[in-house]
Amino acid sequence: MTKEELALEIIDRLKKEYPDAGCTLDYDQAWKLLVSVRLAAQCTDARVNVVVEDLFAKYPSVDALAEAEPEEIEKIVKPCGLGHSKARDISACMRQLRDLYGGNVPDDFDALLKLPGVGRKSANLIMGDVFGKPAIVTDTHCIRLVNRFGLVDQIKEPKKVEMALWKLVPPEEGSDFCHRLVYHGRAVCTARTKPYCEKCCLADICGKCGV
Repeated sequence: MTKEELALEIIDRLKKEYPDAGCTLDYDQAWKLLVSVRLAAQCTDARVNVVVEDLFAKYPSVDALAEAEPEEIEKIVKPCGLGHSKARDISACMRQLRDLYGGNVPDDFDALLKLPGVGRKSANLIMGDVFGKPAIVTDTHCIRLVNRFGLVDQIKEPKKVEMALWKLVPPEEGSDFCHRLVYHGRAVCTARTKPYCEKCCLADICGKCGV
């Protein structure tokens, strides 16, 4: 089958396997997701969800976090790793939201990319989860799995993977598809152990183990 056909079949099967898959970062406001996704770099979502409880309790709004000194933010977010750079980015980002956008997160991809600490992965996550717009989030699970599946050919650079997937994945499916890749990557097509191909719903069509 063509890559386009393969993509549609994978999307269909993962949809049945993980019907309720969604973002695993806890948030109830857009700015909180922006903070959490910055903290999630080289850190588990589970740890981030614990750490931000204290952060948002002390700084419950964009204005409050914008007023905080980076050093105070760093004391709280240090368990997520890279505390200094993450605190600096969060502080600068919240100040821009306050000063340029009235405390709101912009719903424009290019505007998001101009915020401190926000890359394509984070911007796509915000666009898809917060604003319901077409998005493809190329995190480590996505990159690993689509290479194994054969949807892309040994492409590791996130932007190049994203551009390749835009040609294969229907826009309305992109965000949920990427969330399902996270679930599948954690449970079955793992990184730190041998993939559990024997229990994979894609085993017969996967480029790594299919026939």
